[in-house]
Amino acid sequence: MSAWVKNRVLGVLLLAGLAAALGLAFLTHAPNRLVTGTAISLAEIVSSLDGLQAAHGVFLLLTLLPALLLVAGVFMRPTRAAHALLGVAATLLLMGLVGLAASHANRLAGSAGASSIARTSFGGAFWLLAALSWLVAADAIGRLALKPVWRLLASATVIAPVLALLAAGTLGQLSLLKEYANRESIFNAALLQHLQLVLASLLPALLIGVPLGIAAVRARGRAVRAPLFAVLNIIQTVPSIALFGLLMAPLALLAAGVPLLAQWGIKGIGLAPAVIALTLYSLLPIVRSTAAGLGQVPQPVIDAALGMGLTRPQIFWKVELPLALPIFLSGLRVATVQVIGLAMVAALIGAGGFGTLMFQGLLSGALDLVLLGVVPVVALALAVDAVLRAVTLLLAPKF
Repeated sequence: MSAWVKNRVLGVLLLAGLAAALGLAFLTHAPNRLVTGTAISLAEIVSSLDGLQAAHGVFLLLTLLPALLLVAGVFMRPTRAAHALLGVAATLLLMGLVGLAASHANRLAGSAGASSIARTSFGGAFWLLAALSWLVAADAIGRLALKPVWRLLASATVIAPVLALLAAGTLGQLSLLKEYANRESIFNAALLQHLQLVLASLLPALLIGVPLGIAAVRARGRAVRAPLFAVLNIIQTVPSIALFGLLMAPLALLAAGVPLLAQWGIKGIGLAPAVIALTLYSLLPIVRSTAAGLGQVPQPVIDAALGMGLTRPQIFWKVELPLALPIFLSGLRVATVQVIGLAMVAALIGAGGFGTLMFQGLLSGALDLVLLGVVPVVALALAVDAVLRAVTLLLAPKF
């Protein structure tokens, strides 16, 4: 039997998906946003369909047929055609799951006696099946060994059908979209604040971290390499909430002693301590990747450049920097994704961002409000990671 199985990773993912579909709720329906909903299984949704519900039937086919293809994929030989077929099947399955959930939510909203404040939310089975669909698609795209740009486009294609459903208004009756509709202006403000936090933290981290990384590999700066990384490692191990707390008191005293700083926004709470803390957290990956990138430049290459008459600044810009750039971008990718996630915690000290929505949802017991803050951050982190990874792979073969 084991000889028939050609894709064990896919087999494990499908078994996990089957367990989720059978054991967890696909949707939950509640009379309002604060009440625990009634579980609705995937089997109940399938059995409730009838021939008059065309949209339900289409999304059911987009769920069942790709699932059958994925089951068959466990026993397919690992060819490029098979990987491409599995990627398409996983994409259609993801679209089918979202569409099936949305169509059932629309049906519940249009039923007799339905309340306008009733909420239909994604259940645990949906989130696990959607995540498994994404993992199957990502695995298939990785096995195709595409060029970086094509890999990025293929990854974007996986979520394109879901975005099309979102743009068409098909998902409007789902609780998550109702939360967005009710808080659109707050959501947009949180998005701008979150991006501001990320950019305001990465810019000083680059301005400080890159020179430190360069100094760490130069002959005169190697003496400070060990203590520098020791300090940065200690900063990295401090919990984010603790670091925010440690910065609040001195910044508050500084603002009280120098009123001009308070007018500029440097206070014990708000943007200033958040940016300082996130900048400190970003230094280690940036300094380490800069030092590692420059340190791996072969010495014979530098000697050859010296023999050609290039000056030290010319060698840095024309030889060392291009060779070190892929490794540096890998460190920048780690730092950026880390800052995007840690910026959520900055809401606790009044810095705003998506963390505000998340903590409001936690305090009020509204899960969909929590998701309204969490899902965009996850999507933003995945998008930035994919773009920077593609750029890194695109640059690496050139040098």
